[in-house]
Amino acid sequence: MTAQPSPVTLTAATRFWFQLGWVSFGGPAGQIALLHRELVERRRWLSEGRYLHALNYCMLLPGPEAMQLATYLGWLMHGVPGGLIAGGLFVIPSVFVLTALASLYALWGQLPLLASVFAVLKPAVLAIVLMAAWRIGRRTLHTPFLVALAIAGFLALAAFNSPYPLVVIGAGVVGLLAARLRPSLLLAARSQGGTAEKTECDRTGALHDDHTESPEHARFSRRRLALTLLIWALALLLPLAGLAAAGGWNSSLAIMARFFTRVALFSFGGAYAVLPYVAQGAVDDFGWLSAAQMLDGLALGEITPGPLIIVVAFVGFMAGWNQAVNAGAGPWLPALAALLVTVWFTFVPSFGFILIGAPLVEASRADHRFGAPLSAITAVVVGVIASLALFFAGPVLCPGGVFNPWALLVVGLALFVQLRLGWSVLQVIGAAATIGALLAGVAMLFS
Repeated sequence: MTAQPSPVTLTAATRFWFQLGWVSFGGPAGQIALLHRELVERRRWLSEGRYLHALNYCMLLPGPEAMQLATYLGWLMHGVPGGLIAGGLFVIPSVFVLTALASLYALWGQLPLLASVFAVLKPAVLAIVLMAAWRIGRRTLHTPFLVALAIAGFLALAAFNSPYPLVVIGAGVVGLLAARLRPSLLLAARSQGGTAEKTECDRTGALHDDHTESPEHARFSRRRLALTLLIWALALLLPLAGLAAAGGWNSSLAIMARFFTRVALFSFGGAYAVLPYVAQGAVDDFGWLSAAQMLDGLALGEITPGPLIIVVAFVGFMAGWNQAVNAGAGPWLPALAALLVTVWFTFVPSFGFILIGAPLVEASRADHRFGAPLSAITAVVVGVIASLALFFAGPVLCPGGVFNPWALLVVGLALFVQLRLGWSVLQVIGAAATIGALLAGVAMLFS
């Protein structure tokens, strides 16, 4: 890597985002790791500093962080079309996959053939999450103070179950105070554009480097801000008005639209923080599906590429399916309509947050007042990713409370091929899925 990479066309970027959408397993931590490896380390479309600056902003927002990060990076490279394509292709494949899985589930109630595939895929994903914490931590935790913040973030989530937004806000406040009282605590992290040491990729440059000026479309404009706000509002209000006009304000689809808009606006802390709220509303308040179906939907969401919050698509599908069956009607079209309403009102707010706020975030890159809190937030993010790894480790390594040595072996092998052989996340996921499929075929032959 001795030369700056060539400019990337929107067509080439679209091909990348399309491929990414089909393999973005691992929840937010795994997807953030995937984006980092592919865009920063392999393709060098962005520098480490630009990537972390965008990541810090997305971690503060309600909604799926990785999908919003993809939207931000696509917007930075190719404007609004790039952002819509990147974010859309991050979600659309998972919608297709989950629609197919939900249809099979509704017809037959279980998916046993997938069990073997996911038995190998889940430990591999755990290894990807561990590598995400390691890679980002190695590049950002360059002072004892930042290491302490990462440990504090890990303990706050893993041990004390603290609200994620408070953890992030607290980290920003601590970073701001540290910069005022003892700047040396953050000096190493804030020098050289946010890192104490330069990697080979940093030295050879990136398309969007730490010191590259923001492209014209990424600069703040009051006119663009007003236009984006208007379009965002219409994208939410016009479909809601259409649903209310077609079936009434209290029709099932209109209620779903309002409910999942609230989910999108208040889903701070990631999918795991908001799914209990979704379950309470879908199961207890509205009776759209049973508690057992909700748990099965969560399992399907875990094994589907894309953001984990895509489980709401299963909720919408089953809501439409169950209501149609109870009414004696054909269930598939009502289920599909409910799924589309659910997905639209869950994800459209995230596009608005990025396209409205990203120009302001880009303008803050040169403002040192933002450097200290963002450095502290980055450190806490490392702890957050580590806490997610711990969260995944229990059900992966000890399903049903029984230790699974084969899962530990898969984790070890996945770590080995990433650390020693330099495998990409895509290669790890592809190998795990292939091995799982082969094991499923062998099991079918001997059953």
